[in-house]
Amino acid sequence: MSAATKITLQALEYVVKTLPVGTNLALLYLLWALLSGAFLSSRGAVFPALLALGLNAAQIRRSSQAVRTGAWSSDELVLRWRAWVAAHSSWRPDTYEGYQPLAVDITAFWRPRLQGWLGKFFYRVAERAVKGIGFALVVQVGHNGAQRLPLLKQIIRAEPDTLTESQFKALALKRVGQRVAAHEVVVHDAGATMADMQTAQVARYVVRLDRNCTARRNRLPSRSGRQGRPAEYGARVRPLARSYKAHQLAATPPDVTTQFTHAGRSIQVEGWRNVVRSDQKVAAANALLTIWVYHDPLYQDPLVLGTNLTAQAATVFQLYLDRWPVEEVPLVCKQLLGLHRQFVFAAAARFRLPELGLLAANILAHLAAGLPALPTGFWDRQPRRTPGRWRRVLGQAGFPKEYPLDGRIREKHAVTAHLPKGIAAHRRCKRVQLAKSDA
Repeated sequence: MSAATKITLQALEYVVKTLPVGTNLALLYLLWALLSGAFLSSRGAVFPALLALGLNAAQIRRSSQAVRTGAWSSDELVLRWRAWVAAHSSWRPDTYEGYQPLAVDITAFWRPRLQGWLGKFFYRVAERAVKGIGFALVVQVGHNGAQRLPLLKQIIRAEPDTLTESQFKALALKRVGQRVAAHEVVVHDAGATMADMQTAQVARYVVRLDRNCTARRNRLPSRSGRQGRPAEYGARVRPLARSYKAHQLAATPPDVTTQFTHAGRSIQVEGWRNVVRSDQKVAAANALLTIWVYHDPLYQDPLVLGTNLTAQAATVFQLYLDRWPVEEVPLVCKQLLGLHRQFVFAAAARFRLPELGLLAANILAHLAAGLPALPTGFWDRQPRRTPGRWRRVLGQAGFPKEYPLDGRIREKHAVTAHLPKGIAAHRRCKRVQLAKSDA
């Protein structure tokens, strides 16, 4: 048995061990099928993927039943996985000025022919909203040696299916804001605005802004020489110059200018402090914001970030760069593990199978980064620690039936001899009407 196979089974044992007996073994089989790429060859079908492991019909049915009706939740599995990483991995969260990034992203598993499902999300390939099962991913970002990796913290379902994409985003940010720790900073791409963060009452955040964004000062402009109705809004702040209908709109002079070095490049920074949203009137209760514009010589367009932190410009920049690893989890789940296509239709399974896939994708990435790089074959002369190589190694090895699993991870031999079988199990019994006494 290879080292990759052994450490993978040890991690899966730890994750499922506390689940009910029988359910834990069924989910271990399913997670191994995901990690080994069996769902790629089965085109997303559960039974053929499990059959490829060499399981018999009864084991396959039990694994499928565990997905539909098993007594478990993805939150419990994620907590167990995080505990395993803390105890057996060299992964540590990134920290900048005492802040740790908490990246948030929304992804969807497209199910255009799923009957009875109303949820839709925007699909860039189709350029329209497509029916799909949506999830919000919350991950911590850190390093295992020199390799940057996300660690799942929470998976939020888009339910009920009547929620629009914007409503689900607001719900997800609200839940994230309720659980964010004192040292964590929520980092989101341009899909969320500073207004979304404030509405969700997120304590600390960094978001990417549009290049044509504007803000306002939280003080009234001077009325010297002016007549008419008193102003209610502060002076407008425009970080970058732009044109509108042949009119040139000049940029507002920055409050602070600085620079720092990142990856050997000198990045010029401009900042505007103590501003408020452009739709807010002057008020002492307004939350003050800071807008940073980064001119990186590696890119043609500048990067515009908004935050409520009082941290340095370089810190905000590093926090935002740690937003991108969250994209790895759905990418590995869909493309490397084969869950871009699914054939589950039960109300619970349509959520649970993607959740297992997202967890398996994160497990695959961490296991690949924790051991020396494994070549796929003789042609792979310079292997790297990638999830794809680890998946191919597990697929070539197959499921090791001779591995001694923990004693709690076993089939549940329930006593059913006393229960009615066949038609007697679901035949209706006529109710006996008791005669009322004359008394």
